[in-house]
Formats: sequence, structure tokens, C-alpha cells
Amino acid sequence: MAEAQKLEEILGHLRRLHASIRDAVVTACERSDVSELAMIAHDDEGDTIYAVDRVSEDLIVDFIAEHIASVQPVVLIAEGIEGGRMVLPAGTNADDAVWRIIFDPIDGTRGIMYQKRSAWILTGVAPNEGEDTSLRDIVLAVQTEIPLVKQHLSDVFWAIRDLGAFAERYDRLSGTTVPITLRPSRAKSIAHGYAQVSRFFPGAREELAAIDEEIVRGALGEVVPGKAHCFEDQYTSTGGQLAELMYGHDRFTADLRPLMESLLSKRGLSLGICCHPYDICTELIARELGVIVTDEMGRPLDAVLSIEPDICWAGYANADIRREIEPHLTESLRKRGLI
Repeated sequence: MAEAQKLEEILGHLRRLHASIRDAVVTACERSDVSELAMIAHDDEGDTIYAVDRVSEDLIVDFIAEHIASVQPVVLIAEGIEGGRMVLPAGTNADDAVWRIIFDPIDGTRGIMYQKRSAWILTGVAPNEGEDTSLRDIVLAVQTEIPLVKQHLSDVFWAIRDLGAFAERYDRLSGTTVPITLRPSRAKSIAHGYAQVSRFFPGAREELAAIDEEIVRGALGEVVPGKAHCFEDQYTSTGGQLAELMYGHDRFTADLRPLMESLLSKRGLSLGICCHPYDICTELIARELGVIVTDEMGRPLDAVLSIEPDICWAGYANADIRREIEPHLTESLRKRGLI
């Protein structure tokens, strides 16, 4: 069977799985209070797993085993799985797997469990190239919005490499779905738009804010009294940040947290949580739309498909925004010895 046809089949299965997870999480949020959803279910060297995470994780393995791995073996990569990965069907050798599927059941757990903002289900599928299989090998990506309880609309995006990106909007009250168009910003500057360096958590926020200020000042000059150069939005979900770039809401976002490790080490502090490959495994969708996503050196983003690597990334809505921002970002990082 041709790869494109097989990917279409996998896409159909993943969209059904995403819909099941979305509905299960929304139902859990409707029936439980914040204190129940925010209970810590598991805490290790990776991210903290909350009770709300377990709602979705329990659905994934059985579904993929039944609907995808029963046809072609799969290496499933996700948090919550012992060792961060498993081979399906059980007992299969990893070398015999056809696909590697990396999964984040809820990206933006804290936002959804406190009903502050939508979370996202993220999945990337790559041909199995062994342990070196990376983000650049992903050929299919699916991203589904988990809406707030008070929100009746939910979006889903998907892309197959070189075939473009697509999106639909689901109305959970009527059960109907309509196509929508994703259109990244075509603005040539961040002026009067949304642009930001992520600084979600304590530790090095003042340094990240200083880098942000230098970028904006370098690109737009000094602030005019009574005016705002641009705006920022600290969306604590990498999938959400990508979505904002894809919608055309944001023009620039950078997540530089891993670069803060040396600074924090000098202070006797630990780095804390960072973006991982499963958080940004749907970058293919943004790329198919023309969004430019790079690492801290300006290279195409890449990392092996596992739960461990810490990821730095920068996203630009278009090439004009990149030309405006990237030189100032690079200068700010170099003068601090961060790259």
C-alpha cells in the first residue's frame, strides 16, 4: 500500500482518537472540581503528571494497539509510558516497527485544569528510522483543541508533509464540523502585533524579559510616550503557541528556556521544566502553512523523538518577520554567551 494512502488511514484513526480524548477531558472537567483534577498522579524527573492527564493517557495505548499497530507495528513515544516508549503490538522488536508515533495527550494541562485556556492534543508520525528518528522525519501531524467547558467550539489541524495543512472547527453542541482556513500573519513587522519570549516559570524570568526587551527595542526603537510598540501573550502551551502563529494571532514567539541552564547553575538553581519533542511534534503543520520554526541558531528545528531532550525554538509568522527579529535575537544571545 502506498505511503500516502497509509498515512490517510492513520490520520483517520488519530482524528478519532483525538476526538475521544477531547471529549473525555471536557467531560472530566465538567464533572470534577479543580482540586481533583490538579491532584498529582505521578512526579519524576520529567513533567509532573496530574490527575487530569490520566484521563487521556488511559485511552491511547489500547486505541493505537487496536487500530494502527495491528496493521503495521509502532513505537509509541509519550510521557506516562514506562521508559518513555513502548512497541506495539506487545513483544514486537523496535527494529521491526514501521512507524514512530510521538504523542502529547494534553499540552497545556495547567491551563485546562484551571479552566483558564484551551489545551491541545499533539501527535506526530514518522517512518521508523531507529533511535535517530527525529522531528524532521515527521510526515504526519495532528493537533486538536481541548476547549474550556464554557466553550462550544473546538479546532483540529492536520498536515501530511508536502501536501499542505488543513483545519476544521467542531461544534460540540450541534455535533457539526466545518472547514476553516489557517492564515499566518502577513505583516512585515511585529509593530502593533503580538510577539514574545516565553517566560512562564520562575528562575530566569528577568533574563528572558531582558532579551525580549532588547529584541523589541532593536526592531522597533524606543517606545513613544503614550503608545504601545507591540503586545505579548504568555500562553503556557507550546501547541497553543504554534496555534497562535498558525491562526495569524501572533507574529513571533521564542522559547529559550534551555539556554538559561548555565545562568541558573551559577546561581545554584535548577533549570526546571522545558519544551520537549512531544510538545512541538506538530511543528510540521505550521511549516506547511509557511510559518518558520528554527532552533536557537536559526537552523531548521530538529531533535530525536524521545521524551528527554530540552528544546529551544523560535517561530516567525513569515520571512519578513524573521528578517526583522532574528538578528536582534542572535545578538542578544551571543553577547550573553548563550550561543
